Amino acid sequence: MRSTVKTTKKNKKMPMRQCVGCQEMKNKKEMIRVIRTADQEFLLDATGKKNGRGAYLCPDRECLSKAMKNKGLERSFKQSIPQEVYDTLEKEMSELGAE
Repeated sequence: MRSTVKTTKKNKKMPMRQCVGCQEMKNKKEMIRVIRTADQEFLLDATGKKNGRGAYLCPDRECLSKAMKNKGLERSFKQSIPQEVYDTLEKEMSELGAE
């Protein structure tokens, strides 16, 4: 006698996002979201739920440096980004990695 196993769970599609540094498509949950708030402030959004215009980066310093070099964040936000913002993002990214 042959038995069949029915799967009750539906295959959910995982949302994909493109890294502004390495340009690779990856699962949204694997990425770090950089947001621009209404006050023109740039923050890292580890939860992915904060309000604001977002761009995604791999949780890797290399991707951040590539994004700086190829101006990926500037293209995503359609404005120039001061070096202090990149320094702050690098500091916050290293703190996220330490947790």
